[in-house]
Amino acid sequence: MNIQSALQEAMAIDGALGVAVVDYESGMALGFLGGGQHLDLEVAAAGNTEVVRAKLRALATLAIDDVIEDILITLGTQYHLIRPLGRSQSSLFLYLALDRSRGNLALARHALKGIEAGLEL
Repeated sequence: MNIQSALQEAMAIDGALGVAVVDYESGMALGFLGGGQHLDLEVAAAGNTEVVRAKLRALATLAIDDVIEDILITLGTQYHLIRPLGRSQSSLFLYLALDRSRGNLALARHALKGIEAGLEL
């Protein structure tokens, strides 16, 4: 599936508030859906780029030879899921903001994993 189809599928996840495909090297969103007045996805994409970079630096500093599967940020009313794409040489990640009262974290993680597997770049 292409990026637009992947974004549409992610927005179909129960509780989805917004989703983006982001390049953590540049901080640019390749595409996004959802968001709104209280969730600026372009700003969130750039901010979460720093989160991914910081975690990658921490892994390197600790000499942990592994890959990031998910990064989860829990807020009072939202979950923010960051899922780096597992392809070699890829600097992209999926970012999903989820309403805690309507979403299911386990199902959202499972759905993002499936979207990642089907995404063709």
